[in-house]
Amino acid sequence: MDLLLWRHAEAVDSIPDNLRELTDRGHKQARKVAKWLDENRPKRLRVMVSPTMRTRQTAAAFTDDFEIITALSPMHGVSDILAATGWPEGRGAVLVVGHQPTLGRLASLLLSGEENYWSVKKGALWWFTNRVRNDETQTVLRTVVSPDLL
Repeated sequence: MDLLLWRHAEAVDSIPDNLRELTDRGHKQARKVAKWLDENRPKRLRVMVSPTMRTRQTAAAFTDDFEIITALSPMHGVSDILAATGWPEGRGAVLVVGHQPTLGRLASLLLSGEENYWSVKKGALWWFTNRVRNDETQTVLRTVVSPDLL
């Protein structure tokens, strides 16, 4: 299974939180990563998005075919994302468009086995896959993509 974690791009500071929209810079960040993702996307990619405006706008730069999943909202945690995506037993690939600090905590868990407060930059994409070697399931970080470097 492939699991792609995409933090929403830069958004305005406003209230209510769930209605915050992307800034002009945020739209540019989302388009850059969406272009890279379109050129490198895994087959059978399922796109799951937090219900917030900024995550939906980020995902929309890539596709209109996404599912809004309440378990990906800022008030939910790592276990909610894992349950929603089916990681690691699932098939195919899932792209999650979500929030900090949950995405950083999930990246930490996948790579180190412990939840820690790792930083995922706004608009960045982390791509994980899993494999079995010598009867041991391993998590592999395939790539990290930053919109600032595209």
